[in-house]
Amino acid sequence: MPFFDEYDTNDYEEQQEALETAMEEIQRDVDALQLENQLFERYLSRNTTGMATTELDDKKKRRRNKVPTTLTIEQKLDIVSTELEEVTKDRAESKVASEKLIDTLRAVLEETDIRIAELKKEAYEFKRDIVVGAENMRTGKTMAEKVVRYMEDKLRQREAMIEKLRLKNATLKTAKQKVEAQLRQKEEMGDVLHYIDFHQLQIENKQYVQRIDERNEELLKLKLTTVSTVQALNTLKNKLQSLLTESSWLTKEIKSRTDQLKKLEEDAASVQAELQSEARLKKKLAHEDSDQGSGMPQILDYVKQKKDMYEMEATLRNWERKVEIAEMAAKKAKATMKRSMSAGKQG
Repeated sequence: MPFFDEYDTNDYEEQQEALETAMEEIQRDVDALQLENQLFERYLSRNTTGMATTELDDKKKRRRNKVPTTLTIEQKLDIVSTELEEVTKDRAESKVASEKLIDTLRAVLEETDIRIAELKKEAYEFKRDIVVGAENMRTGKTMAEKVVRYMEDKLRQREAMIEKLRLKNATLKTAKQKVEAQLRQKEEMGDVLHYIDFHQLQIENKQYVQRIDERNEELLKLKLTTVSTVQALNTLKNKLQSLLTESSWLTKEIKSRTDQLKKLEEDAASVQAELQSEARLKKKLAHEDSDQGSGMPQILDYVKQKKDMYEMEATLRNWERKVEIAEMAAKKAKATMKRSMSAGKQG
């Protein structure tokens, strides 16, 4: 349709504005027609889904031979109403799926927060009770008895948590069976469920199933943790038993070496006393010899005294060897006892 009958250079700007306005109106009409065509195409594709390919081809050929017809206002209204219902239904399904996803993510987030708090609490308790509380002030090492007792307490707590989750799992299964029974009863009675009600029941059912699966996974994790904890506990018990056996042996060895050292010290004291007695006797004899120097001793007395002197010197040398042997044995016993006590402290 011509908008202008003649071209006037003086009215160029007005013609340009009129052309732009006309182009905008045409573009709006084109956009509206495209939306309408998309709506009709969706309606057509939805209503021809079950038709065979040959039947569709035959219909297309017949439409080519026929004169194109336009839809009436009533037909367009029916199509728009049907599409509006479908769009509303899709929106409701998308909303339900989104709400389900939000609930799932919220549950996962809450579970993660709870687990993080539990891990922080367990780390604090382990540091308080084991790293700091179970340290031996004398040796600076962690005491095995407290570690074993801590592991046993944690194991009992895990077992209690497993039992609690098992009961909760059984409760959820019972609730799920109850909902399924109610749904079957309504189906048998012929009750008509609304679309939203039916999907609400489906959501609740899926939530129960998801919770049961989560509890089963958590129960499996706890069982695996319990197995590893029991293995660690058995290892610690075996190590503790070995350390206790070694400690008992070291205690007996220390007592035996202490008794030997005491006996050696007594023998050394006895030998020392005898040496002192012999020294006093020798000194006394020497003094008597000096006092009797004015008188000439008899030959037999001289021989006898010489013999006694040799015997006393031999006895003195014998006792000196015994003292040396006793001192060496005492030093060896002290060194052995010191090594045993050091090994006992390290154990």
